Amino acid sequence: MVHRLLIALLVVAALAGLVVYSQIRPTDDRVSGIVEADEIRVGSRVGGRVQSVHVEEGDRVEPGELLIELEPFDLTEQLQQAKAELAARQAEYNRYQAGLRTEEIGQAQAHYEQLQARLDRLVAGPRKQEIDVGKARLEVAVSQRQYAAASLARVREARASNAATPQDLDQAITALQAAEGEVAASEEELSLLEAGTREEEIREARAGAQEAQLAAQLAAEGYRNEDIAAAQAARDAAAATVAALEARVEELSIRAPVAGVIESLEIRKGDLASAGAPVLAILADGRLWVRAYVPDNRLDVKTGQQVAITVDSFPDQRFAAEITYISRQAEFTPSNVQTPQERVKQVFRIKATLTEGLDKLRPGMPTDVWLTPQDAPHE
Repeated sequence: MVHRLLIALLVVAALAGLVVYSQIRPTDDRVSGIVEADEIRVGSRVGGRVQSVHVEEGDRVEPGELLIELEPFDLTEQLQQAKAELAARQAEYNRYQAGLRTEEIGQAQAHYEQLQARLDRLVAGPRKQEIDVGKARLEVAVSQRQYAAASLARVREARASNAATPQDLDQAITALQAAEGEVAASEEELSLLEAGTREEEIREARAGAQEAQLAAQLAAEGYRNEDIAAAQAARDAAAATVAALEARVEELSIRAPVAGVIESLEIRKGDLASAGAPVLAILADGRLWVRAYVPDNRLDVKTGQQVAITVDSFPDQRFAAEITYISRQAEFTPSNVQTPQERVKQVFRIKATLTEGLDKLRPGMPTDVWLTPQDAPHE
């Protein structure tokens, strides 16, 4: 009986010791996480049929490296047309900017002076010498008419005595008629000279001279600022069209924006790539972090806090990291982090950015985040 009592006391003492030990034993100051990296999803803003694919999944690429080429369709022709339009608009702008040539200005000035001289001549009217010439021509015409009349009288007398033929008489009559017409024309010409220039001709000449004068002034002053601004605006619009088309042509070549590894490739030669849709993903080099979850009783962590990272692949090494993000809102523990019994607990997501081990660690590795770095195992 005593023996059984001793055994029972030993069992109770062991259980009590286990309870006490479970209360006082130190807990691991760590949480589980996964190494992650920036995933850059790459595509084209224009889209089109895939002409060639230069990479495969798992390939390492450098910034600017050509990944995929799309067929240009009619973009090349549109760009050539836009460049031709830009050249025409540039030439027009240059012409307005330079203004008229010296020869064109001189030609306009000469035309004005020519019309002004004609106006001056019409305003001044016939000169005295011109009137004297008209009078002299009239006197000559009168003398010729008198001579023709005397000749006709002699021919008639001769005809009466049959000393002249009918043809002689006809010639004499015709000569007199011609002389009389010459006298009438000379009288009209002299009358016009003495009357001077008509007012209608002077007004017409004055208007022509004024128009030529304004044209010469415009030529000397060059094109208006509004015309130059309009030509410049047309040139700039054409240049913007060229730039837009060049950007679209550039989008036909999909290049790596960062250095990294091709994570996924969702398109092949001959496929149609949608505009703005990603066609491949790149895991970028240079930045790794651990996504982990801490329970609410360990929310004493702070951004900027130094932590240690350990992984199964390097059990004897630890890597420095810094907490750079703490979620402001609690969530239920993800199923792939804790056991089903603990999923009801609320946790806060954190991000620990690695400052060491970038050349050894890889995205997807399971890790332990030691919230107290000195507790992490050393090499």
